[in-house]
Amino acid sequence: MKQQDTQRLTMAQALVQHLAALRVEMDDGTVQPYLGGVFAIFGHGNVAGLGEALATRRETLPVYRAHNEQGMANAATAFAKAHFRQRAMAVTTSIGPGATNLVTSAAMAHVNRLPLLLLPGDVFASRAPDPVLQQLEDFQHGDLSVNDCLRPVTRYFDRIMRPEQILTALPRAIQTMTDPANCGPVCLALPQDVQTEAFDCPTHFLQPEVIRWRRPQPEPRELTHAAALLRSSRRPLIVAGGGVLYSQAWDALRSFAETHGVPVAESQAGKGSLAWDHPLNLGAVGVTGSPAANALAQEADLILAVGTRLQDFTTGSHSLFGHVPLLSLNVQAFDAAKRGGATLVSDARTGLQQLGEALEGWQAEPAWTARSRTLAAGWAARVTELTTAQPPRDQLPYDAEVIGAVRDSASDSPTRDIVVCAAGTLPAELHKLWRSGAPGGYHMEYGYSTMGYEIAGGLGVKLARPDKEVIVMVGDGSYMMLNAEIATSVLLGRKLIVVVLDNRGYGCIHRLQRASGGECFNNMLDDCIPEGGSASDIDFAAHARSMGAQAVHVDGIAALREAMRAARAASRTQVIVIDTTAERTTAEGGCWWEVAIPEVSARTEVLDARARYEAAKQHQRL
Repeated sequence: MKQQDTQRLTMAQALVQHLAALRVEMDDGTVQPYLGGVFAIFGHGNVAGLGEALATRRETLPVYRAHNEQGMANAATAFAKAHFRQRAMAVTTSIGPGATNLVTSAAMAHVNRLPLLLLPGDVFASRAPDPVLQQLEDFQHGDLSVNDCLRPVTRYFDRIMRPEQILTALPRAIQTMTDPANCGPVCLALPQDVQTEAFDCPTHFLQPEVIRWRRPQPEPRELTHAAALLRSSRRPLIVAGGGVLYSQAWDALRSFAETHGVPVAESQAGKGSLAWDHPLNLGAVGVTGSPAANALAQEADLILAVGTRLQDFTTGSHSLFGHVPLLSLNVQAFDAAKRGGATLVSDARTGLQQLGEALEGWQAEPAWTARSRTLAAGWAARVTELTTAQPPRDQLPYDAEVIGAVRDSASDSPTRDIVVCAAGTLPAELHKLWRSGAPGGYHMEYGYSTMGYEIAGGLGVKLARPDKEVIVMVGDGSYMMLNAEIATSVLLGRKLIVVVLDNRGYGCIHRLQRASGGECFNNMLDDCIPEGGSASDIDFAAHARSMGAQAVHVDGIAALREAMRAARAASRTQVIVIDTTAERTTAEGGCWWEVAIPEVSARTEVLDARARYEAAKQHQRL
């Protein structure tokens, strides 16, 4: 038997050399490094082993220092989203609080079906120095560490107890990250001593094969059935989800819609799948949807859901189009089978192309297509009105007016802009009103709606798309949750434009609280001052300047436009703060969202809200 070529390496060195050598064939045929780099915050659990290995390979595998573990994992997830899952990043932390800070980001990546490689340090496999600094001791489970918190929020988890285990564990983790159906975060927990132990590493492990993304084909019988359903339909509607973007199926979607006269509505994750000014683009659908899309969702006789998880904000908690037959085209069978509709398990691009071929000669009812065009044009005109209006005299602006000023400040092609957001009121307003210039130009994390994602996410997008103008739009509440990566963006020389809308509290939940019959309580800052307390007076611009950004507080929409033009011309991260109202929102569009209301309460307002809730549930179809 021929002796295998080997190299004496520590486990951490073998891991890093494999990652540095990984290449992926992109959709355009070019071959690029699969990992865009590693975010690292070192501690005693990873600095000596993995830290030493990363230092020796940082020319080919960039290493970035961050200020917060959750922030760097958010940035890494945003990098993958901006690359439509074709590339990813890794993050490494020490044991203890550094590792548990990854849990929220892992859950976010899991919900959004995004790849993320987590490499937390772990306690000693030998157990010789137990308990080490930051070690959790469980009285019943000797093999437990805090990294086990990551098991339910990752698609693949392994703890490397011997150096040679990396030979099988790492390829399995990468396979999960690059599987179109099972893609998600993975975790390899790395005990501190095992990182430093040497073994004879096979040379072939250090020369991995190029990753080539699969595009699963539809099963012929499912394809035939799906085509038959559409042929029998007169008023079909496409709901485009994030899977359209992940598959880079926007051309296939546009061709299908145009050829067959089928209008398109977009989920939060799917916004940008079709050009905003395409005559068949009805805009956003669901709880944060446009009146055009929601009207036709109720009138349709078939919903073709493409690459969407059909979460409650898309379906109106199953009240918007729950009565309409459903055909789901999805690469993940779990998602395709939701609501018990017909399934077409396939890559989105391949499925749309083959479904289009099977439907040759068929078109939706001409009157339906014509009505779709009329409603789409009417909504586009209304968006212009809403986003160019001036605030009423003596009133603060609201999100629509801010969105218009930010959007219209682009002097060159708006396709350069990528807007980043995640939580609060802004996702609803942006879903309805933002005009995405190109696929990926609307970067919304609304699967987990993670407060604090925005600034770190913007950094990840900028690392992925350095040629784009990355504009982070964030409320004051989310800014306060996690803002340290402003300093990281300055440190790395990756310019962001951060627009902070300060409505002095959690305005979105404040309105939901009142709509649910509750009293104003614990949301707006001015409602939270106890006896002996002081009113909150945060100078966000000064705070941002203290982290190295150039920052300004503007007074009104006209000043915002000027500040945006100056920000676009700058080379350093810019932060623009504007005071906004929490009371005004865009009234048009939207639909019911199920938020449970107490059956019993001393408040008449709550009982009234409960009556409305029970009436609305009558339209829910499960």
